[in-house]
Amino acid sequence: MKYECLNIKNQLCFPLYAVSHKVTKRYKPYLDELDLTYTQYITMMVLWDQEKISVKDLGKQLHLDSGTLTPLLKRLEKKGLITRQRYKDDERVLLVSITKEGMDLQEKAHTIPERIGACLPLNKEESLQLYHLLYKILDDMEEE
Repeated sequence: MKYECLNIKNQLCFPLYAVSHKVTKRYKPYLDELDLTYTQYITMMVLWDQEKISVKDLGKQLHLDSGTLTPLLKRLEKKGLITRQRYKDDERVLLVSITKEGMDLQEKAHTIPERIGACLPLNKEESLQLYHLLYKILDDMEEE
């Protein structure tokens, strides 16, 4: 190869991409039981924790833009898991709130993290180390 730097085996981005794809794929059978996509699932995770949040803040937490978030939220609303409404003090702010049905879904979902963790070939220490390294990258890239 003329440029060794272009060899895929020398790229950090490739294993990050491939592992992300494979891990997300492992979620599919569990999320199918909940009738959620992975992106809908992580959205619900934020709402199970916060119950009400602006679309802007939700996008920041999930690292998603409004072009991805808007159709996703419309589908969750159609399923009866969330509601969307304009903030009465500032019509520009769209608030997302979890419904009772959305909160009840948490009972079915609470075993998913453990089930996914069992699929990964990492011990607890390695998992924690990877978690911290990934957030170090993510946080640093947010500042750019």
